[in-house]
Amino acid sequence: MKTKMPKVVFTFHTTAAAMAMEKRCRQAGAPGRLLPTPREVSADCGMCWCAPVTERETVAHIAEQNAIEIEGVYELML
Repeated sequence: MKTKMPKVVFTFHTTAAAMAMEKRCRQAGAPGRLLPTPREVSADCGMCWCAPVTERETVAHIAEQNAIEIEGVYELML
């Protein structure tokens, strides 16, 4: 069984925003990946960017610098 770890989940209003976040985070070398939004969280597009909790500020900064609108930010055990 996989051990659950604390993660930060960024949700988006559109799939385009989620994919833009993936592109910009990859370019910046930020850890994380695009996932279907967990059941515990609601999102308009159904996709989220999931990263280690320690990367919360880094990912938020990438979104801000690239004008990517975030719907919500959540900390979950995934």
